[in-house]
Amino acid sequence: MQPYELTLTAAAEEIRTRRLSPVELVDSVLDRIARTEPSLQAYVTVTAERARESARAAERAAGTHGPLHGIPVALKDLIDVAGLATTASSRARADHPAAATDSTVAARLAAAGTALVGKTHTHEFAYGLTTPQTSNAWDPDRVAGGSSGGSAVAVAAAAATFALGTDTGGSIRVPAALNGVVGLKPTYGLVPRHGVTSLSWSLDHVGPLTRTVEDAALVMSVLAGHDPRDPASLPTPSSVDYRPPPGADLTGVRVGVPRNYYFEHVDPEVETAVRDAVEQLRTLGATLVEVEIPMTRYVQASQWGLMVPEATAYHERTLRSAPERYGADIRVLLEAGALMSAGDYLRAQRARTLMRQAWLRMLDEVDVVAAPTVPVTAVRTDQEAVVWPDGTSESVSDAYVRLSAPADITGVPALSVRVGHDGAGMPIGMQLLGRPLGEAMVLRVGHAYEEAVPARGYAPVTAAAGPRRDAL
Repeated sequence: MQPYELTLTAAAEEIRTRRLSPVELVDSVLDRIARTEPSLQAYVTVTAERARESARAAERAAGTHGPLHGIPVALKDLIDVAGLATTASSRARADHPAAATDSTVAARLAAAGTALVGKTHTHEFAYGLTTPQTSNAWDPDRVAGGSSGGSAVAVAAAAATFALGTDTGGSIRVPAALNGVVGLKPTYGLVPRHGVTSLSWSLDHVGPLTRTVEDAALVMSVLAGHDPRDPASLPTPSSVDYRPPPGADLTGVRVGVPRNYYFEHVDPEVETAVRDAVEQLRTLGATLVEVEIPMTRYVQASQWGLMVPEATAYHERTLRSAPERYGADIRVLLEAGALMSAGDYLRAQRARTLMRQAWLRMLDEVDVVAAPTVPVTAVRTDQEAVVWPDGTSESVSDAYVRLSAPADITGVPALSVRVGHDGAGMPIGMQLLGRPLGEAMVLRVGHAYEEAVPARGYAPVTAAAGPRRDAL
């Protein structure tokens, strides 16, 4: 096994016992990036020398480190890193100056001894669910998912040991599911967003993309904790240990199985894989409880009613001075936000409050809810709509956001794990949704599933060069 193939947990143990040096690990990952980037284009920029310098420093400090010491990380290019431009994968920031300071999450990872190998592509300003610059790690003719597509693809291709993304309507979990990796959207306010470009400030979350649930727990132990510079930051302590208990025993855990919404308009292969995974949780000791998902008719209106005007407000100045710098799909959304009334926005906020209260009552009855992450696996890059067996259809973006948006609206934690593949070999994801600040429980359930049914194999990435698409 090559060093780049190691999970975060395994690499950390190899470094702790000095069987592997941080320099060897970083060099291996950088070599992997060089071989996979021509066909995947996950990265906006690769910071090879910065990574090697961090690895050398980590090697000198061996013996006095934590589990992220010397581990290669990639950051979605919404996250400020001192000395690097934050492009948000947009021409609107083509001449954007380098960040003067680190974002909170970048600073916490640096303090933990990580080595930054690069900044990854996002759907422009995180305003989409496909990341068109980047190819799916399992099939380059299919979408990567978004908006954290670059981060998910880098992890799936073993071109980063772990990565960070952001999630406003599913942008961590969607690409995690489509590329067969683990993605965690934490509780709203648990991970600080200071220094992270906003899409919608009342919906934005920062979280990890990793190869295993245990890896995600290790990263969360570094990321989580209060930051007074983020107005939404919760007064929670830092240095919480999120690692799940060993083994796969779920005795006493109540798993909610939706009787509505989450299994409606879902591809049959996805439904079968997720329901089989839920049954696996039962065999591990969990009790399955049917639940009714509340206020589902308001999901789409609330999501768009919050996100669209907030995004427009954030971009208002640039939209007026240089609208031509935005891609056509993003510009039309930003212009639409200017047409929404204050009443529409306030009604969406009220619906969100009522939805959150209803979800909290539902979650009083169960420990987690298990459901598909997305209703269909990665579609081909030229596919614009999904047609369901009843003859109805929806756009690809609407299909991908439909099952992930409720966790952003309500702010509850949600974890996506791989639970199989469809007939074309594309990964299928199951999401586990928990109570606010219930990360430990969703990680416990996800880890137990992985222990019982280990995911096998990495994305079959080839090193063959392909045509590079416009990066911005």
